[in-house]
Amino acid sequence: MKKRTPLQSLGISTAEELLCRWIGLDPDTIGTAAIQRAVATRMAAIGVESDSEYAALVAGDEGERDSLVEEVVVSESWFFRDSQVFEYVRSFAATLAGSRSRGPVRILSAPCASGEEPYSIAMALLAAGLAPEQFVIDAIDISRVSLERARQARYSANAFRNADMSFRDRWFRRLGGGMVLDESVRSCVHFAWGNLLEDSFVTKSLATGRAPYDIIFCRNLLIYLAPSPRGLMEDAIQRLLKPDGLLVLGAAEPPIMKGDWIAAGSRSVFALRRGVPPAVAAPSVPVALAAPVPSAGVTPGIPSLEEVLRQAGDLANAGRHSEALSLCEAHLRRVGPAAELFFFMGVLHQSAGDLDRAEACFHKTLYLEASHEEALLSLALLAAQRGDALMAEKYRQSSARVLSRKAPS
Repeated sequence: MKKRTPLQSLGISTAEELLCRWIGLDPDTIGTAAIQRAVATRMAAIGVESDSEYAALVAGDEGERDSLVEEVVVSESWFFRDSQVFEYVRSFAATLAGSRSRGPVRILSAPCASGEEPYSIAMALLAAGLAPEQFVIDAIDISRVSLERARQARYSANAFRNADMSFRDRWFRRLGGGMVLDESVRSCVHFAWGNLLEDSFVTKSLATGRAPYDIIFCRNLLIYLAPSPRGLMEDAIQRLLKPDGLLVLGAAEPPIMKGDWIAAGSRSVFALRRGVPPAVAAPSVPVALAAPVPSAGVTPGIPSLEEVLRQAGDLANAGRHSEALSLCEAHLRRVGPAAELFFFMGVLHQSAGDLDRAEACFHKTLYLEASHEEALLSLALLAAQRGDALMAEKYRQSSARVLSRKAPS
């Protein structure tokens, strides 16, 4: 008689359901064979021969659950993976840090694996001239083994794969056969066990003031999740990210997001921001049964600015940037200029990689509304990307003055 594998006895549907429930795993992303090996490895490790005994144990024992998860998680990473991403985030964070009334820039790295990503963020911000008190980096993972490695901050040559190794010479020292990260970087990152799929993590983060975050790194996680957990993950991110925050994903993941998101910066940085600026989002109100009387400055038959921006945001979220721009330009010709219209057009141009037109639109925004904080921050970021540190600082200072005036006394 053919011998059954441990997973067949445990029940493949049971094992997959447990992993999907715990960590959202889509079994097709790693294959049934990998899950079979994980179950067999754990049974051998703890000396359990009975399939039914292990099934009961893993379903009820949190420690064994974590051990099984360790066998299936993919935690490979390296420093400054996709270096252009960190260049963009460095400019974005430096711009925010220039507005002192905002407090420290808050960043979440989830999952953080063995620490290469959050430490890369810290090195990038320190190299940009930010002081440690100007930013907070929280790093979470479901792998306790990976978290312990991250805290030790000792790495092999496999963690260094970039052509430019100047960061290694600056921040690491050799110890035995590996490289140890300097304490000045290690102290910038707070590691903790955490699962974005658990509502308790999101609730606690908000209640303790660690969230909301200005920047969330969630790279190469969504591609491993089943459809339902993907939705839960996006909901968690929506709650944890500030309205004007930045979400950084893996290269294949931006299309997975279903909410109101548009590309931030060039497409090569795989970053998203919310599609419709909060200041102009249409309010949620019941539809009147009777035809409303047009208010002053609104022409019957012509959609309002809020409606145009909502429609343009929907088009942009669907990847139809040229149509979104055409809609905005048509409204501009029919109704005339508006600060929020120019700002949103600037965001669209920036998402498409046309930085010159984006800059022109942000300048037009300021001509109509000199205290437009987001336009000032966007111009500061563009100036930093061009290498014009002096102009970037001027825009940051202007934004800081606007924020200080808006701050409650």
